[in-house]
Amino acid sequence: MHSGPMAADLTESVVALATELVRRPSRAGIDDYGPVLGVLEGWLGGRGLPHRRLYDGEGRLVGLLVEVSGGRPGPWWALDACVDTAPYGDEGAWSFPPDCGDVVDGWLRGRGAADSKLAAALFCHLAAELHGRAHDLRGGLAVLLDVDEHTGGFGGARAYLADAEAARPAGVMIGYPGLEEVVTGGRGLWRATIAVHAASGHSGSRRATVGAVSRAAHLVRLLEAAELPGTDAEFPLPPKLSVTSCHGGQGFSVVPDLCELGVDIRTTPAFDAGAAEALVRRAAAELDARLPGPRPTGITPVAAWPPYRLAEHEQPAAALLDAAAREGLAVRAKTAGPSNIGNLLAAEGIRATAGFGVRYEGLHGVDERARLAELPVVHAVYRRAVLGLLSS
Repeated sequence: MHSGPMAADLTESVVALATELVRRPSRAGIDDYGPVLGVLEGWLGGRGLPHRRLYDGEGRLVGLLVEVSGGRPGPWWALDACVDTAPYGDEGAWSFPPDCGDVVDGWLRGRGAADSKLAAALFCHLAAELHGRAHDLRGGLAVLLDVDEHTGGFGGARAYLADAEAARPAGVMIGYPGLEEVVTGGRGLWRATIAVHAASGHSGSRRATVGAVSRAAHLVRLLEAAELPGTDAEFPLPPKLSVTSCHGGQGFSVVPDLCELGVDIRTTPAFDAGAAEALVRRAAAELDARLPGPRPTGITPVAAWPPYRLAEHEQPAAALLDAAAREGLAVRAKTAGPSNIGNLLAAEGIRATAGFGVRYEGLHGVDERARLAELPVVHAVYRRAVLGLLSS
């Protein structure tokens, strides 16, 4: 395993950079991303690492891209870590300031310490090492340091994929934390808003009025009663349907003429986006037949990502799992229930892993912190995996 004075020096340097990142609040959709990206730009520039800014279609800064080009032909691979974060939530419930960025009892504390500023700092150090020996490498390594991840917009990743100057990666390793598992697949999703209509009326009228909220409640029951398939031999998780929002009406005296639902369906290879949409449309047609309204129920698809799953022998999963085993870790492949940036990459035909890093607590919750004791071995795993990919 990676130990000794070199590991201690590496830990000190990585933690110093991560500390500065945590001390720059970068809550998605709340804070200015300029300060946290500025820390990274200063660090990269001070070490002569080739990098550039990424902008979205509206000209907003959404990330930095580091590119280390090898001296021999071959595929490119990428490391990705977001430096925007979840919000703080109830700051009064924290036992330390969310932006303290200090180290106490071997834990780096503060929002983003686990997800994913420590990984960003680690990947920067890997890029710096490989830049110094780039002539020996095949293909190249890109390090994406993105924001707009926790909004669900994935602006940094989208800008990277849309960048005509960037080499398209054969695979991406995403630096989410967790020492026991490597996420090699995930359920996809299909999301839509549903507009349920009715005739409006006064709530005290003698005329019986089935309002939009009542019709929407009936549709919710139909959706939740819909039969979904189970797991199969090819994919370990079943699909899942959730009604996630309901908005209708403005007061007590008026029966509303519109109620809007939000529906989220997690898809699998056996129950894809087409099957999810067909299920919702059948339920809406049944509602309109049983409780007719003045207009058909409207369905507006919002997003669709495919499910994905890498076999353990596929890259970059094979490289990461093999490297972990060689460093003495028992790491298992996992198919995740929640979607992640791997689904976005899968839609582009790019293979991805996620969820390997240090141990953590309080992710997206109170008192987020990342354990530093495993940082040297996590570094060793990623280093071994990347060098293996760039040498083959």
